[in-house]
Amino acid sequence: MSIIVTDSGFAPDGFNGTWFDLAPDVDLEALEGQLAETSAIRISFGSFADGRGFSLASWLRAKGFEGRLRACGHVLADQYAMARRSGFDEVEIDEALAARQPAEHWRARADWQTHDYRKRLRRSA
Repeated sequence: MSIIVTDSGFAPDGFNGTWFDLAPDVDLEALEGQLAETSAIRISFGSFADGRGFSLASWLRAKGFEGRLRACGHVLADQYAMARRSGFDEVEIDEALAARQPAEHWRARADWQTHDYRKRLRRSA
Protein backbone atom coordinates (compact mmCIF):
# COMPACT_ATOMS: atom_id res chain seq x y z
CA MET A 1 0.00 0.00 0.00
CA SER A 2 1.22 3.49 -0.79
CA ILE A 3 1.47 6.38 1.65
CA ILE A 4 0.79 9.92 0.41
CA VAL A 5 2.88 12.72 1.91
CA THR A 6 1.48 16.25 2.02
CA ASP A 7 2.47 19.37 3.93
CA SER A 8 0.45 18.10 6.90
CA GLY A 9 2.12 14.66 6.97
CA PHE A 10 0.80 11.29 5.87
CA ALA A 11 -2.60 11.15 4.21
CA PRO A 12 -4.72 8.52 2.50
CA ASP A 13 -4.70 8.45 -1.28
CA GLY A 14 -7.97 10.14 -2.13
CA PHE A 15 -7.35 10.41 -5.87
CA ASN A 16 -9.67 8.24 -7.95
CA GLY A 17 -8.76 9.49 -11.42
CA THR A 18 -6.30 8.24 -14.01
CA TRP A 19 -2.61 9.00 -13.72
CA PHE A 20 -0.35 9.87 -16.64
CA ASP A 21 2.84 8.10 -15.49
CA LEU A 22 6.24 9.45 -16.49
CA ALA A 23 9.75 8.15 -16.05
CA PRO A 24 12.45 10.74 -15.33
CA ASP A 25 14.17 10.03 -18.64
CA VAL A 26 11.12 10.87 -20.79
CA ASP A 27 11.65 12.83 -24.01
CA LEU A 28 10.36 16.29 -23.12
CA GLU A 29 9.78 17.30 -26.73
CA ALA A 30 7.47 14.34 -27.25
CA LEU A 31 5.43 15.26 -24.17
CA GLU A 32 4.15 18.66 -25.20
CA GLY A 33 1.27 17.48 -27.36
CA GLN A 34 0.23 14.70 -24.97
CA LEU A 35 -0.48 16.77 -21.88
CA ALA A 36 -3.31 19.03 -23.04
CA GLU A 37 -6.04 16.79 -21.62
CA THR A 38 -4.07 15.45 -18.65
CA SER A 39 -5.15 16.43 -15.14
CA ALA A 40 -2.80 14.27 -13.04
CA ILE A 41 0.83 13.28 -13.61
CA ARG A 42 2.90 10.90 -11.51
CA ILE A 43 6.70 11.04 -11.97
CA SER A 44 8.64 8.01 -10.78
CA PHE A 45 11.88 8.20 -8.81
CA GLY A 46 13.88 4.98 -8.99
CA SER A 47 16.56 6.33 -6.67
CA PHE A 48 16.86 9.22 -4.26
CA ALA A 49 20.09 10.14 -6.07
CA ASP A 50 18.34 10.76 -9.39
CA GLY A 51 17.13 14.37 -9.48
CA ARG A 52 15.76 14.35 -13.01
CA GLY A 53 12.20 14.09 -11.67
CA PHE A 54 12.58 17.48 -9.98
CA SER A 55 13.71 19.04 -13.25
CA LEU A 56 10.82 17.40 -15.08
CA ALA A 57 8.32 18.77 -12.55
CA SER A 58 9.75 22.28 -12.93
CA TRP A 59 9.57 21.99 -16.70
CA LEU A 60 5.95 20.85 -16.58
CA ARG A 61 4.95 23.78 -14.36
CA ALA A 62 6.88 26.21 -16.57
CA LYS A 63 4.98 24.87 -19.59
CA GLY A 64 1.71 25.65 -17.83
CA PHE A 65 0.64 22.31 -16.33
CA GLU A 66 -1.77 23.16 -13.51
CA GLY A 67 -3.05 19.70 -12.59
CA ARG A 68 -2.04 17.36 -9.82
CA LEU A 69 1.66 16.47 -9.84
CA ARG A 70 2.90 13.59 -7.69
CA ALA A 71 6.43 12.31 -7.05
CA CYS A 72 6.37 8.55 -6.67
CA GLY A 73 8.98 6.14 -5.41
CA HIS A 74 12.25 6.69 -3.63
CA VAL A 75 12.02 10.30 -2.47
CA LEU A 76 13.44 10.98 0.98
CA ALA A 77 12.03 13.28 3.65
CA ASP A 78 15.11 15.49 3.20
CA GLN A 79 14.03 16.02 -0.42
CA TYR A 80 10.45 17.02 0.38
CA ALA A 81 11.09 20.77 0.28
CA MET A 82 12.81 20.41 -3.11
CA ALA A 83 9.88 18.36 -4.38
CA ARG A 84 7.41 21.06 -3.36
CA ARG A 85 9.57 23.90 -4.74
CA SER A 86 9.93 22.15 -8.07
CA GLY A 87 6.16 21.87 -8.45
CA PHE A 88 5.03 18.60 -6.89
CA ASP A 89 1.80 18.70 -4.90
CA GLU A 90 2.53 15.50 -3.00
CA VAL A 91 4.85 12.51 -2.69
CA GLU A 92 3.89 8.83 -2.79
CA ILE A 93 6.11 6.45 -0.81
CA ASP A 94 5.84 2.80 0.21
CA GLU A 95 5.20 1.51 3.72
CA ALA A 96 8.84 0.50 4.24
CA LEU A 97 10.10 4.03 3.63
CA ALA A 98 7.29 5.46 5.78
CA ALA A 99 8.41 3.19 8.63
CA ARG A 100 12.03 4.42 8.34
CA GLN A 101 11.01 8.06 7.90
CA PRO A 102 7.78 8.66 9.83
CA ALA A 103 5.38 11.55 9.26
CA GLU A 104 7.18 13.89 11.67
CA HIS A 105 10.31 13.72 9.49
CA TRP A 106 8.27 14.91 6.51
CA ARG A 107 6.35 17.56 8.45
CA ALA A 108 9.69 19.01 9.63
CA ARG A 109 10.34 19.94 5.99
CA ALA A 110 6.81 21.09 5.19
CA ASP A 111 7.59 24.78 5.71
CA TRP A 112 9.27 24.75 2.31
CA GLN A 113 8.20 28.27 1.31
CA THR A 114 9.67 30.02 4.34
CA HIS A 115 13.05 28.34 4.12
CA ASP A 116 13.62 28.92 0.41
CA TYR A 117 17.17 30.14 -0.20
CA ARG A 118 15.98 31.83 -3.41
CA LYS A 119 13.88 34.28 -1.35
CA ARG A 120 16.98 35.35 0.55
CA LEU A 121 18.88 35.84 -2.69
CA ARG A 122 16.11 37.99 -4.20
CA ARG A 123 15.99 40.20 -1.07
CA SER A 124 19.74 40.82 -1.14
CA ALA A 125 19.82 41.74 -4.84
